[in-house]
Amino acid sequence: MPHPDPRLTEAAYQGPALQVDRDFYGRIGAETHRRTLVQEFTVPIRSGMAWEVPAGHVCRISTVEGPQVGDLNLWNRHDPRERFWASRTRQLQAAHVSTFDRLWSTLPFLRPMATIVGDTLAGYGVDAEGGRIHDTLGTRCDPYVSAMLNGVDFDYHCHSNLVRAVLPFGLTEFDVHDVLNVFQCTGLNAEDQYFMKTCPAAPGDHFEFFAEQDLLVALSTCPGGDLSKPMFGPGVTDPVEICHPLGVSVHALDEELLQGWSEPTSPDYRGAHGLAHRPWGAS
Repeated sequence: MPHPDPRLTEAAYQGPALQVDRDFYGRIGAETHRRTLVQEFTVPIRSGMAWEVPAGHVCRISTVEGPQVGDLNLWNRHDPRERFWASRTRQLQAAHVSTFDRLWSTLPFLRPMATIVGDTLAGYGVDAEGGRIHDTLGTRCDPYVSAMLNGVDFDYHCHSNLVRAVLPFGLTEFDVHDVLNVFQCTGLNAEDQYFMKTCPAAPGDHFEFFAEQDLLVALSTCPGGDLSKPMFGPGVTDPVEICHPLGVSVHALDEELLQGWSEPTSPDYRGAHGLAHRPWGAS
């Protein structure tokens, strides 16, 4: 069988704007002794919490007791219209993200919101079924799908957990958006369908990111726990026994570590989407 033309399978999106300073972010991830803990808490099972991460700080999410999937949302703290854009991150970075990948924001902002600086599961790679960790392929579980597939009302899916978490910050259900599935192992099967596998995280594993701007962050501890049991379909039982809490910590960095860094800016697009011009092709 002939080998495919590599030009047909290389990344569609390329360019200098996607390059990251690995020395800078590598130091932030490695030199943990140059951090100051400013906030620490635990997100209980089947719940959600929201918190602020100032620009130039690092946020760590940890599996404190056992394997557990977390659904992550990000907003600009000062303008929630700018929020994490999972699909564009999937195109610009990867369907499954890890160290040195960036989490990008929606239009018209389109800039890095966070850069991943630590991931103890980075070595997981690709398993025999094609599963990888920390995915942008899927999105949060929600009560609407539950009602549609199982005929059951359930108020503690990730969507609902995130809704409750952001209400104190003046946001609503309409602000909750597609997530980064932290610690989740997923892929596409032979029929190009989304699958989920048991979370491989062990107690003490962590995923951490550097805030490129002032962020509001929300996290849900998925009601499916480590996803070792199915969540939807006939005969599904409530898998509460495989649920665990997640730990969160926020750290300030030594000023020296931040030398040369500045908040990313948006692309300098000066057009008007064709609104101030003649229709395309008009004479």
